[in-house]
Amino acid sequence: MSPQEARAELGEALPRPSTGPEHSLRLEEFNALEREAAMEVLRPCLDVGRWLTEVVDGRPYGGMGELETAAREAADPLTAEEVERALAHHPRIGERAGGSSAEATLSRSEQAGLQASDDVSAQLEAGNRAYEERFGRVFLIRAAGRSSEELVTALEVRLGNDPDTEDRIVADQLREIALLRLAGRVIE
Repeated sequence: MSPQEARAELGEALPRPSTGPEHSLRLEEFNALEREAAMEVLRPCLDVGRWLTEVVDGRPYGGMGELETAAREAADPLTAEEVERALAHHPRIGERAGGSSAEATLSRSEQAGLQASDDVSAQLEAGNRAYEERFGRVFLIRAAGRSSEELVTALEVRLGNDPDTEDRIVADQLREIALLRLAGRVIE
């Protein structure tokens, strides 16, 4: 699903990741980059080597729609190993990502709108802990455009999933996050 489709499906405008103008490239600039430089532009979107290679090697793109389609297709499916690698760059939901990496900056931006009361923060913390005990990984969800209460509800629902269902959901969430981040890194 493209960022535009995600926005339409949710019936709301999702915030564009705030990467700053120094981190956004026009599509024609992205198309003209050396291969390794193009991979570095995309790495904060989804740090999966196969995905990076497929998207970068698919250049040049005639429009953002082509780039988004290529990115979506390259991320479907993601292997268990690719999911594990990508999750290493995502903090717990409700926790502020540390550091100055592009991934941390994007994560802070995506979670910036979360306004959690002490009760909701405690629910997120307990839910994160329960999720990690049940599934052995951080709880991942596209936070952009969602309230803290929606995240708590989703976390509670997903704790009831079987591992196979949850694996599919996590991969879907990684794709959504990657496409939203891509829309902030490369612009028309």
